[in-house]
Amino acid sequence: MTDGVATMAASVPRPAYKRILLKISGEALMGPGQFGLHPPTVERIAREVEALYGLGVEIAMVIGGGNIFRGLQGSAQGMERTTADYMGMLATVMNALAMQSAIENLGINTRVVSAIPMDQVCEPYIRRRAVRHLEKGRVVIFAAGTGNPYFTTDTAATLRASEMSCEALFKGTQVDGVYDSDPKKNPAARRYDRISYDQVLMKNLKVMDAAAIALARDNALPIVVFALDEPNGLAGIVQGKGRFTTVEPS
Repeated sequence: MTDGVATMAASVPRPAYKRILLKISGEALMGPGQFGLHPPTVERIAREVEALYGLGVEIAMVIGGGNIFRGLQGSAQGMERTTADYMGMLATVMNALAMQSAIENLGINTRVVSAIPMDQVCEPYIRRRAVRHLEKGRVVIFAAGTGNPYFTTDTAATLRASEMSCEALFKGTQVDGVYDSDPKKNPAARRYDRISYDQVLMKNLKVMDAAAIALARDNALPIVVFALDEPNGLAGIVQGKGRFTTVEPS
């Protein structure tokens, strides 16, 4: 019996990373809608996290707020930029709480940690405490960006991944990697399996904003870009299966 269990365990591919940060956009939570949260989509993403958790991976998350409010759009419509960005940060807290509820419904302990203190709804960001949560096997969702205006949630994700000593940042998108042009508009767009940080910056590829890419480069943090509806799922991507692009040192 024991030998059979050992053989089964040996046949399951081990994940390539022990600790990762998963970055998803707020728009990903809208599902087929045009605004807000689509509960079945939130649940589906939570189940992706559950499958990855089952492999023994320590998981941190950052979720954007564009499904509720995007600071740049508010600024473009005449709102003062700092105020608009703070409103966007509050939107990420709402998304983080929704994702926490969905993940905890699956029996996984989860903590929302906010860069803007709001003790009645989530924990304040304290790096050592957040690391301890990960070590105890809790999913940690970082909310409110960096706590400062003018920084995107992509930059916040790269910052938190570096602070948490994550081995990679996984960015879930609508496409299965990084392309030299928009594959939805250009059927001949070329997909990269691997690309360097400098190439992303030089070619102005829309992976993440330049500050996030530069921060990842300075900390040698790999960025894995994949499609959220990848057939192998997030757990498969972490095991090296499916289609994705890795942004890494040249």
